[in-house]
Amino acid sequence: MRFDAVLFDCDGVLVDSEPITNGVLRDMLEELGWKLTPAECMRIFVGKAVKDETALIEARTGHRITDDWMLRFRQRRNAGLERDVKPIDGAVQAVAQIHAMTGGRIACASGADRFKVELQMDKCGLMSYFAGRIFSGHEMPRSKPAPDVYLAAAATLGVDARRCAVVEDTVTGVTAGVAAGATVFGYSPAGAGHDAPDALRQAGAAHIFTDMARLAQALG
Repeated sequence: MRFDAVLFDCDGVLVDSEPITNGVLRDMLEELGWKLTPAECMRIFVGKAVKDETALIEARTGHRITDDWMLRFRQRRNAGLERDVKPIDGAVQAVAQIHAMTGGRIACASGADRFKVELQMDKCGLMSYFAGRIFSGHEMPRSKPAPDVYLAAAATLGVDARRCAVVEDTVTGVTAGVAAGATVFGYSPAGAGHDAPDALRQAGAAHIFTDMARLAQALG
């Protein structure tokens, strides 16, 4: 194994949640008067925490984004995830293989809130691999694209972030992994919700792959 640990993003890497979350967000933005297509909403918001985008939403809608609005967004989002979220194709197999390869030195470092990450892990059969090693950008001084969540994950595992592989699917996440000093593997399958290979490379991804089932081989 070339790396001391492997650090995974969650949304779009382990779980196919982005269409669900962004569908709820698109509907709620339309209720405020900002009409977006699903593709436009994904392009603007994928890889970013909604709480960090309130200034943009307020500028485009003229409505103040209150704590109550954020609470309603999370409630509707969580209901959709509870009903529909599924693992990314090949992700459970890949995580099991890499967990074995690293002697359990894996972690999930997400920009999302902890409740969302843990809900998705439970629903998708991943919690047993990541229990006690889940890190949320909401609990850090800075969220992605800052490296804080990846540095915290590496420190907790007792490894140097420069000896870690990071698995990401957005420019925001790749930027965070590179800033932490890690080697970033960019996941870019065909379809909405993932940034293009060229964009991930320009952000600093050292390797691009399109099939999660091949990740363990790429890391070995």
